[in-house]
Amino acid sequence: MFTRSLFTFAAVTVFSVSAVAQDFPAELAPLQGATLLGRYAARGVQIYVCRVKGTTREWDFKAPEAELTDAQGRPFAKHYGGPTWEADDGSKAVGKVLVTEPAPKPGAVPWLLLSADSSATGILAGVRFVQRVNTVGGAGPTGACSTVGSELRADYTADYIFYK
Repeated sequence: MFTRSLFTFAAVTVFSVSAVAQDFPAELAPLQGATLLGRYAARGVQIYVCRVKGTTREWDFKAPEAELTDAQGRPFAKHYGGPTWEADDGSKAVGKVLVTEPAPKPGAVPWLLLSADSSATGILAGVRFVQRVNTVGGAGPTGACSTVGSELRADYTADYIFYK
């Protein structure tokens, strides 16, 4: 009975990772051996700030600000600069972009694969990779801006997928 249950769990886990893997380009796949922690919906903003670049003023990305929820709509984590994801239990994962792919929808921020350093304990303990896919909105303004230091917040949604 235990062996059958273990086999069923393994089959469901492999199926879950395969089902998730079909939603994004192969370039965004985490390294082989990564195990799925979960997929979470994000709703928030991408923040851009007006900065001087050379002799012009341009919009520059500052940070994200979003709330992640699970499939039942329960809060899972907050997402902010770093990029950092912080779960309700205080555990954190801090990402570093490995791969960027243009989003298929116009006006959407790119899809990403990030490596992550994470907390030793808590729900995000051991997270090694994070994907951002299914983005809608969030792309920054283009061209010059008028007031240095002014901010613009672009609404966005995305799915974040965490792997250990």
